[in-house]
Amino acid sequence: MLANPTAGRGRHRGLLPRLLDRLADGGRPVRLLEARTATGAEAACREAVADGIAALVTVGGDGTVHRGLQAVAGTAVPFGPVPAGTGNDFAADTGFPADPLAAVEVIAAALRDGRSRPVDLAHVTGPDGAARWYGAVLAAGFDAIVNERANRMRYPRGPRRYDLAILVELARLRPRRYALRLDGRPLDVDAVLVAVGNTASYGGGMRVCPDADPTDGLLDVVVGGRFDRRTLIRVKPRIYRGTHVEHPLVSTHRARTVELSAEGITTYADGERALDLPVTVTAVPGAVRLLR
Repeated sequence: MLANPTAGRGRHRGLLPRLLDRLADGGRPVRLLEARTATGAEAACREAVADGIAALVTVGGDGTVHRGLQAVAGTAVPFGPVPAGTGNDFAADTGFPADPLAAVEVIAAALRDGRSRPVDLAHVTGPDGAARWYGAVLAAGFDAIVNERANRMRYPRGPRRYDLAILVELARLRPRRYALRLDGRPLDVDAVLVAVGNTASYGGGMRVCPDADPTDGLLDVVVGGRFDRRTLIRVKPRIYRGTHVEHPLVSTHRARTVELSAEGITTYADGERALDLPVTVTAVPGAVRLLR
């Protein structure tokens, strides 16, 4: 088990002993992985998989899931996400209960029964060969730019930093020129929002790719075109319901492979900093087996 004690601002930290006990009900000894940094957490997961573990379970949000997926993707090691973060989009969109204790019971039961279910992941690569897996959504537009701005800021701390980053980037909002290839079909657009989804949601329940299905072998691509500030502010709340795709400036696409290029954009996958554009994103069917 990989547990992030700071996930969800630490509100589930006291549950960890109970989660460990219930996971042990799956009939196998449980080892808690130790790591002090996100990079260290990912390395610990990779080492555990190489050591021959029977399963990997993460306790945290989408960022913790993201670290675990780098280790189990493309292997036979099953995976269970216990949602305990600020954003738990991958766990929610793949059918796990929102309550951490209920989720770990589902995982323990799957371990006891030897049961796992395959779901797709997305594999993103850069021109230099760098590569990452992700389970939920890759953001390559305004939201990615805001994340990048917030990560550069040292003040204020906490969620106010993200709010300030939004205000700064709204003032600088302008459409960017994107060149896409969807299964080889070119699409050049001016846009402020580009999202490539394996599942529907990101950012803690924002259904940016509302029709994405992590079992169909395809990626959903949502493009928000030449929005001005006022229109973007008005449309953005609709993302929580997924109704933004009905706006005339939004287009949706579906492809197995998405090539995406634009100047000056760093992508974010599962809410984590990923690769600079250009990238190629590929849907990989059944790339991870979930303990459900």
